[in-house]
Amino acid sequence: MPWNSRVARVAPFRVMSLLETAQAREAAGHDVIHLEVGEPDFPTPEPVVAAGGEALAAGHTRYTPAAGLPALREAIAGHYAEHFGAEVDPARILVTPGASGALLLASQLLVGPGDRVLMADPNYPCNRHFMALAGAEVDAVPVGDESGWQLDAELVARHWRDDTRLAMLASPSNPTGHMLDAEQLAGVAATVAAREGHLLVDEIYQGLCFDLPSLSVASLTPDAFVVNSFSKYFGMTGWRLGWLLAPQAAVEPLTRLAQNVFLAAPTPAQHAALAAFTPECRGILEARRVELGRRRDALLAGLARLGLAPSLPPQGAFYLWLDISRYSDDSQAFCQRLLEEENVAITPGIDFALSGGEHHVRIAFTTGIARLEEAVSRLERFLARG
Repeated sequence: MPWNSRVARVAPFRVMSLLETAQAREAAGHDVIHLEVGEPDFPTPEPVVAAGGEALAAGHTRYTPAAGLPALREAIAGHYAEHFGAEVDPARILVTPGASGALLLASQLLVGPGDRVLMADPNYPCNRHFMALAGAEVDAVPVGDESGWQLDAELVARHWRDDTRLAMLASPSNPTGHMLDAEQLAGVAATVAAREGHLLVDEIYQGLCFDLPSLSVASLTPDAFVVNSFSKYFGMTGWRLGWLLAPQAAVEPLTRLAQNVFLAAPTPAQHAALAAFTPECRGILEARRVELGRRRDALLAGLARLGLAPSLPPQGAFYLWLDISRYSDDSQAFCQRLLEEENVAITPGIDFALSGGEHHVRIAFTTGIARLEEAVSRLERFLARG
């Protein structure tokens, strides 16, 4: 009996296979430098860990409401007010099992068979795949230096069709680390609204910004859907916690979906996340953001020496998107060889880009500067061999 045909539209995430190979080499005694997975080497901040332990000790292990712990929804709303000047009703926030849970809810609510979705190419592949599982068609619009590696208002207007229902942005983006400023973001929101469509913004890397101030579309319009996560800026990857900010009219159907799809997000993780908004934790997180900026600059300097630095440095997140067309037209083979010959693990661009991915790789600056400099030395040796 055949499987659901939509599953065939979900491509494998090749970086996971590469990670498995890298871990096997490490287990065999090789000194592997991991620059492939989007998970910095920082542990979860101690105030969060302590709050999680206290929650377990206090017996906070039963279900919360489907939309999340009321105190956490209020804390997230306070975060928007304090850092982005956005007055957000906590009732518009649904706490989810990771940002993936938020994206699942949004995709199921906003699109269905026959609908079209606009998003940038390159992009995080799961964004495309969630839309495909909902039955929608994704129009992946190639972007580059000319648009700041983002889907801007002009591109949205040019590629919008009669059956387009949704435009999805990511700022800062994965894999490029580029951002939209307030004027650009407002322009996209106005363009989508004029076409009576929906806007979904991936703000998972919000807070990890180096050259532009951190920004949320929530400060510009109450009509956008916003996906966010405790994984990246807050350092809680394994706790599997995110949230979806939605227009008021969408809260009731989204809550019904949440009740049926996952009941509720993990309760101990929700209690732990309350500590992420304390001044003590904020100080830790800001120090880590500064360190990531130092890592970015060190890596850019090393790659510039090799003639590989991108012309537009990333403004946020913790990735570099590199053009390797001078050396290869097969990013998968390039990454495999680099791992086998020099024990440096990076990600092939074909995971992220439908157009041009074979000529690009993603490097995550998720380890210390000394290791990044060693990785650049190994890459230089690798390129010299041809």
